Amino acid sequence: MPSFSTAAEVIQTDLDYICTELSEEFPALSGRRILIIGGAGFLGYYLIQAILHQNTRFAMDGKDPAGITVYDNFIRGVPDWLTALEGDANLTLTRHDITDPLPDDMGHFHYIIHAASIASPTYYRKYPIETMDANVDGLRRVLNYCLAMKEAGTPVLGLLNYSTSEIYGDPDPANIPTPETYRGNVSCTGPRACYDESKRYGETLCVSFAEVHGVAVKSARPFNNYGPGLKISDKRVLPDFARDVLNGRDIVMLSDGSPTRTFCYIADAIVGYYKILFRGRPGEAYNIGLDTHETSMIELADHVVALGRELYGYEGQVVRQDSTEAAYLVDNPNRRCPVITKAREELDYNPKVGVEDGLRRAMVWYGDNREAADA
Repeated sequence: MPSFSTAAEVIQTDLDYICTELSEEFPALSGRRILIIGGAGFLGYYLIQAILHQNTRFAMDGKDPAGITVYDNFIRGVPDWLTALEGDANLTLTRHDITDPLPDDMGHFHYIIHAASIASPTYYRKYPIETMDANVDGLRRVLNYCLAMKEAGTPVLGLLNYSTSEIYGDPDPANIPTPETYRGNVSCTGPRACYDESKRYGETLCVSFAEVHGVAVKSARPFNNYGPGLKISDKRVLPDFARDVLNGRDIVMLSDGSPTRTFCYIADAIVGYYKILFRGRPGEAYNIGLDTHETSMIELADHVVALGRELYGYEGQVVRQDSTEAAYLVDNPNRRCPVITKAREELDYNPKVGVEDGLRRAMVWYGDNREAADA
């Protein structure tokens, strides 16, 4: 298992890994323009940096770099990591809310990634209408743009839409691990419905635009990504545990600790997402995650405690509390584990970073990123 002492070492290792794993796909980006919508968020952290890292390889090979444009409403400001990249000549940051009409002068993009959505349950329950607007209206604007480009004779070569594993809801045991063919067990009125149902409808939009108009749109269904870029203020489980450790507090468990997830380290996930963009079939959705070792919340907490003691001299323990939010666990899946056979066979997707290795990288990164604005 690699040893890391700083976030910079983690990031360098991850970016090298992503570019190596995408050695067959990334060359297609040379001289191309790519638009990343919602690029200031968790997924944008490595989506953007991976391409800039690849540009250094293009330079060594005498190839043209890829140009990246980021659309984000920057409602929480421009994050420090993105500000640090602003001097790169191949990166353009544009303040734009995807729920507004697209800019008239946006020009032509060869590839587009639509990652503009609230994804933390705490925040999408707080902002349900804004969540649905981004996942439905925003996506429709992007699909309309792709159709217009196709009709103008300058088609978008690939559009990646971020769906979610939450479209499956709380699967019955017979459908865990869960394949893409499972139709879901989802409430349309529950506290998670704004996210789950808008993502489901978003996939329907994508399928229809692919079938009716020939738009090269594909969807990713992420399964519990974690790691660098997931802000410590995000209020998902790992950032909350990390914040407790780094502040010397007991880790607070807001469930009985029995729900399980297969956690997928972000570097492996980013590889999968780019493989969907370049290799995926239009109209299709692909599970991206780990298909091995379901980890319970109490096991996750124990891993974080052990790493906290080793890395930071942590002396706390895990304590059980009830959430102050009445709907905190309503419609929360008891188990979440994907079948990734489709991605393995069609995309050559093969995640390699195990949970213990990934958690170590994440905790080292959090050690150097202890402060963040609310997610």
